[in-house]
Amino acid sequence: MATLRELWEEWLRLDMRPKTRVEIQRLVEHGDTEELERRLRPRISFGTAGLRARMQAGFARMNHLIVIQTSQGLAEYLLKNVPDARDCGIVIGRDGRSDSDLFAEMAAAVFLAKRFKVWYFRKVVHTPMVPFTIDELGAAVGIMITASHNPGWDNGYKVYGQNGCQINSPEDKSIAAHILDNLEPMENLEPIHNGRSKHDPALLVDVGVALIPKYWTRISDLTFAEPYSLKLPRFVYTAMHGVGLSFLHESLKRIVVCDARSKHMTQSDVVHEIMYIVESQAMPDPDFPTVKYPNPEEQGALDLAKEMANTEGISLIFANDPDADRFAVAEKVAGEWYQFTGDQVGVLLGYYMSTFNSHLKGMTMLTSAVSSQMLAKIGEVEGFIVEETLTGFKWLGNRAMELGDRVIYAYEEALGYMLPGIVHDKDGVAAAILFLEACSRWQSPWSKLQELYEKYGYFETRNTYWRCDDHEVVDSVFAKIRQNLTEFSADRKLERFRDLTNGTDSGTEDNQPILPTDPNTQMITCWLSGNEHDDGVRFTIRASGTEPKVKLYLECQSRSQANARIGASEILKLINATWFNDKRLVLEKKYDLS
Repeated sequence: MATLRELWEEWLRLDMRPKTRVEIQRLVEHGDTEELERRLRPRISFGTAGLRARMQAGFARMNHLIVIQTSQGLAEYLLKNVPDARDCGIVIGRDGRSDSDLFAEMAAAVFLAKRFKVWYFRKVVHTPMVPFTIDELGAAVGIMITASHNPGWDNGYKVYGQNGCQINSPEDKSIAAHILDNLEPMENLEPIHNGRSKHDPALLVDVGVALIPKYWTRISDLTFAEPYSLKLPRFVYTAMHGVGLSFLHESLKRIVVCDARSKHMTQSDVVHEIMYIVESQAMPDPDFPTVKYPNPEEQGALDLAKEMANTEGISLIFANDPDADRFAVAEKVAGEWYQFTGDQVGVLLGYYMSTFNSHLKGMTMLTSAVSSQMLAKIGEVEGFIVEETLTGFKWLGNRAMELGDRVIYAYEEALGYMLPGIVHDKDGVAAAILFLEACSRWQSPWSKLQELYEKYGYFETRNTYWRCDDHEVVDSVFAKIRQNLTEFSADRKLERFRDLTNGTDSGTEDNQPILPTDPNTQMITCWLSGNEHDDGVRFTIRASGTEPKVKLYLECQSRSQANARIGASEILKLINATWFNDKRLVLEKKYDLS
């Protein structure tokens, strides 16, 4: 194991960028060994989510040197594992975060130096454009520089495989090994500027001009209704200081038609009458000045949108996260704003898609293991298949590819919705367009949801999280869960227990989980029996792979909404009191546990 001195000397030897080089130099001069430890080890690890960390100097952080090293390793992996990788090329996109342009340029410089064709987006794009472009061009791989909805000080490096899906294991481990074998930066790297390079101009292609309009057209092909029949409701839209506005605006233009009585109206005019934009959050801003966290799920994130909607007399709010792969909805119901959960939006979209597929037998929708069981219930009644995968679109997307055209839709509760006809990843813009079309047919999404509850039963969720930076504390939580789970509830029987960390499942004949296991990822699911008021509770507790959080996904089923809520709330309080009573675990301020 290298000493701290050896680590900082190695950093100063490798880092040629003055801004980050001086960060480490000053820490050394000031003798700040604690901060040097945090910055220099452990090295940021490459996984299925790629890279994501705070933007600072150091091997444990996100910076231009890490991007160079990662790109070198990825390039070598491709040359050894993907036929004709250089000619197929690599897609590179970026969002509007600080240094996203620098990181995209440095990644492109590495691949150009290795004689790869680089399909480059000169301007910011939403994340789904990268897998969309891979599919369209048959590229070998894609990189998206983004940290999605993380705080503004973070950034990331997300990788998509040749099939247009997020990479999965064991591919990530092989890439990680190639990165560690290629840490020495290439000499004389020629950085690109504004999408231009000194390398062979045929190798660097500004792909946005051709591919972005093609994406917008594909969105219009998605709709089930003829444009002239759409009576789209007005809505307020926030891009959450991200890149979503132009993509949603242009996609919407392609599904509206001008009112025949208003001969002088353009499609832009029609969109303007439908879509009211929160201007202070409309354009990319890496500081995210109006929100604490740029995540539509966070408390207060939609406050400005609600203010505008109240002023304009509009009852519907749409939101994307900063890289526009997630989608959130709120509706004013009886004078109060109600924000739909990701599960509720996911169920509504899934149900809407099922109504336009007359041959449902054999058709499949996918959800993650932490999402609601309601869509499966609808499928059971209506005759389509709902299959669960592990959490994340690396699983949902790749499983959809395996099943082929049978899969018409997938979602997970974290505001992610996939329409395989566009991309095999979550897409907040496509979801927004489809949801808007659905709203044009319903009295309101809220009223439609109540209809579904009445028909299929109430599924009340209590999804939340505890923030914690201490890995030992997190590990102790899961140790306590495993130790006293059978005594957890005096009123409910533990019917099934699945531990995807240790590889056990009491609900299978051989006690082996059907879903893949991972000893490096904490994830436990429990099924509790029902009582005279409800039909039971399922909850999953897992450690986030991208944020310092322990997440809870809890759901109670009942024929009564009130009883479903009571059951869900009782178990949430019990979980918090039993396993999360350490003060270093900070609970999200979402539910009243008093």
